Amino acid sequence: MAAFNKFQAFVEHMAEKVHNLGSDQLVIALSNTAPGSESTPPTGASSTCVLANVTQISYTNCSSRNVTTSASTQSSGTYKLTLNDLVLTASGGSFGPFRYVYLYNDTPTSPADPLICYWDYGSAVTITTGNTFTVNFDDTNGVLQVA
Repeated sequence: MAAFNKFQAFVEHMAEKVHNLGSDQLVIALSNTAPGSESTPPTGASSTCVLANVTQISYTNCSSRNVTTSASTQSSGTYKLTLNDLVLTASGGSFGPFRYVYLYNDTPTSPADPLICYWDYGSAVTITTGNTFTVNFDDTNGVLQVA
C-alpha cells in the first residue's frame, strides 16, 4: 500500500478558496523524483506547492490521467472527498518509471495546478505495453477528510 502524504499548503489553499473539490478537475501526475521544493522547507509555501515544481515523467503511451469525483460530501461537520479509482493503461509502448503519484487540481489559475497530496509507492514502477496501473482511492474513508 502506498503512503499518503498531504501537502500542508493544501490547507491554506482550501481556506483561500483555491479549490472547489466537488466540481474542479482533479488529475494525477507521475514522477520518479522525490518531492522537493513543492513540499519543503518544512511545510511547503503555498506559492511553491504547484505542479510546475514537480519533475514529471513523459506521458507518451499513458491513458488519460483525469480523475472522476464520486462524492464530495459533508456529514456532522466532517467533509469527505471520494474519487473513483483511476486505471492508467500503457498503449503503444511503456511509460515510467515513476515512484510518486501526485493529485493536483487542474482548474484554478492562481495558483495554477495546486498540489493536494501524493502517494509514495516505495520503489519505481514501469508499466509496459498493454498493462495497467490502478490508482486505488479509498472508497470507505475517501481520499481525504476535513473536520
